[in-house]
Amino acid sequence: MKISDTAQKNHDELFPDYKSTLKVTDPELIEVFDNFAFDEVLRYGDLDTKTRMMVILAALIACQTLNEYKAMLNAALNVGVTPVEVKEIVYQSVPYAGLAKTFDFLHATNAVFESRGIKLPLEGQSTTSPETRYAKGLAAQKAIFGDAIDKMYRDSPTDQLHIQKYLSANCFGDFYTRNGLEIKTRELLTFAMILSLGGCEPQLKGHVQGNLNVGNDRATLLATVTQLLPYIGYPRTLNAIRCINEVTPQTDTNRKT
Repeated sequence: MKISDTAQKNHDELFPDYKSTLKVTDPELIEVFDNFAFDEVLRYGDLDTKTRMMVILAALIACQTLNEYKAMLNAALNVGVTPVEVKEIVYQSVPYAGLAKTFDFLHATNAVFESRGIKLPLEGQSTTSPETRYAKGLAAQKAIFGDAIDKMYRDSPTDQLHIQKYLSANCFGDFYTRNGLEIKTRELLTFAMILSLGGCEPQLKGHVQGNLNVGNDRATLLATVTQLLPYIGYPRTLNAIRCINEVTPQTDTNRKT
């Protein structure tokens, strides 16, 4: 086996002039992986290169794979993902992966930026204040999930209502309302993070529906899962596909032979 011309071309686009040490020590594994991740998988779906790199970064944070994240961060910057977009991916991961799991990726991002001469801090992207974060966050929730949010509030036990309010003010008010990423992209990134975390299938199904509501269709979700497969493995991939199928089953009109 050898690395295909297509895989090599796609790899070189992300990592120009990169010399892999693993290609020397573990050539068989690198040949299998590169042919799969940079050729075979890329034939499926129509995610553009920039979007593909953004969902991969989101997934790598959720998977806690710091070294691969740093490598892919440089690749993402090479193909046009902006520093602001990168920072928003990291910030968006906080309410899903948790701050303790995000700190190392924030420091790594800053180190990569500084090595590339990107001045910090970046321009702020927040659009809320302590006085407006709840109302704006609740509005963002309803814009994505509709009447389901009112039902969540109605059905919440009294001693858990504070969590619903945290979701509105913190998860959505502090993060979803930020500039730097359009809501359609932000919701796709959330989908990528949750499916990569694993064990969050009820929340994943909710965000499958959220993605459909903001315009990311079944094909986009399946393309995202497919592009993440080489990095997250088959069990989480298959769990995500099951969630997609439960929310938006394939029909004869979208069945392809």
